[in-house]
Amino acid sequence: MESPLLHLPGAVSADSPDQGIAAHYGEPSQEQRALAESPFAAVVDRSNRGVIRVAGPDRLRWLHSLLSQHLEGLQPHQTTEALLLSPNGHVEHHLQLMDDGEAVWAHVEQGTAGPLVEFLDRMRFLLRVEVADVTESYAVVTGGGAGTGLPEGTLGLRDAVGTNWLLPRERLATVVDDLGARPAGLWAYEALRIAAHVPRLGFDTDHKTIAHEVGWIGGAVHLNKGCYRGQETVARVENLGRPPRRLVFLHLDGSVDRLPAHGEPVELNGRQVGFVGSAARHYELGPIALALVKRTVPVDATLMAAGVPAAQEVVVSPDTGANVQVNVRRLPRQHA
Repeated sequence: MESPLLHLPGAVSADSPDQGIAAHYGEPSQEQRALAESPFAAVVDRSNRGVIRVAGPDRLRWLHSLLSQHLEGLQPHQTTEALLLSPNGHVEHHLQLMDDGEAVWAHVEQGTAGPLVEFLDRMRFLLRVEVADVTESYAVVTGGGAGTGLPEGTLGLRDAVGTNWLLPRERLATVVDDLGARPAGLWAYEALRIAAHVPRLGFDTDHKTIAHEVGWIGGAVHLNKGCYRGQETVARVENLGRPPRRLVFLHLDGSVDRLPAHGEPVELNGRQVGFVGSAARHYELGPIALALVKRTVPVDATLMAAGVPAAQEVVVSPDTGANVQVNVRRLPRQHA
């Protein structure tokens, strides 16, 4: 669905898979600064994201049994995040969610709401839950401070960049005027997200990614809860092993006039050790990126990201996991 905010003056459409919303409105640096420096000054159109709603009295207990987060005691209007894992522990969906007292609302990556709802619907059995893809009815925008001017019932879910508002889609065309904020493109949000070391599903992950690799342990994965799909992998890495890869933040050499593209190789001494996830130009830090590299890559090594020199900043420690301490008690040697 093409956003009506693409018709605002200066709007430039974002590239795939974010087409349909604006990358910027002609002043990307100023838009980013406004979003970063004042929570009331800018609003980002993220209406390409999917929105789902789960209603029914068994909703929290049911989602608790399926997702990686502890949800049974989730308080109304408390924001959290959760993962749906494959049976082998690979990340399939990332949800930011909230319960409003009557239903759980979540927003997810573009194009994933339908498959997620289809899976959840198959898992209802006899429980009192109703799952719906409401993407056509609700849109996501980020910023705009306290949301003053938005319709009653609009939900605000906090993340590392700001407040994400779930509002009726018919109000999207007027949201800039409703909030009294300047429009900012997706480039502004992405630069601040990358600088905050926050991974994005499908950009900083691939089909093999496990939660430990990208730092979702703790924030999106609760380590002391009952069984859920993929829990065995989480527990095994946490207690016995270390993940094969780790997320890193890259300070890219600003002398090169291009950003590495998603999926381009990260190399060390001419050997590929990972791939570039998201990249952006930050209004203060300059060109930056997130990358997924082998755990064994030295943390102080200068890497090459698609031919661009890049200094590392640790996001996920190489020592993540393997937290069980095994003490071996040796018996005294017996002499004949």
